Amino acid sequence: MDKDLEKVFEKFQGTGTVGFIKTTEKPASTLTSEQKVTLNRKGNVLFNQGDIEQARRIFMTTGYSDGLTRVADVYITQNRELDALKLYLLAHNERKSEALLQKIAALISKLIIE
Repeated sequence: MDKDLEKVFEKFQGTGTVGFIKTTEKPASTLTSEQKVTLNRKGNVLFNQGDIEQARRIFMTTGYSDGLTRVADVYITQNRELDALKLYLLAHNERKSEALLQKIAALISKLIIE
């Protein structure tokens, strides 16, 4: 990744903001483990039924990283890269978020050069 772009992202690290994307590190803290399991199961059912947005809301509430990653993968197929990036970051999926950040950095570089 471009060093200047890395500095920009480092600046926002730990603030809950990455560029224009507001993220949160913490799922709802009032949920018990049993409640999270129940909600994640419901989210998986909704996801498998194609109700991606409802599943996303549940996974964001519980902080279920696998579910967030799967929703982000769907967003990629829908050309919703920024939405996907937000979910990859929330899921702490560095491999997929880094790949998207590199793609965005390349696009920005190309725009600046032109």
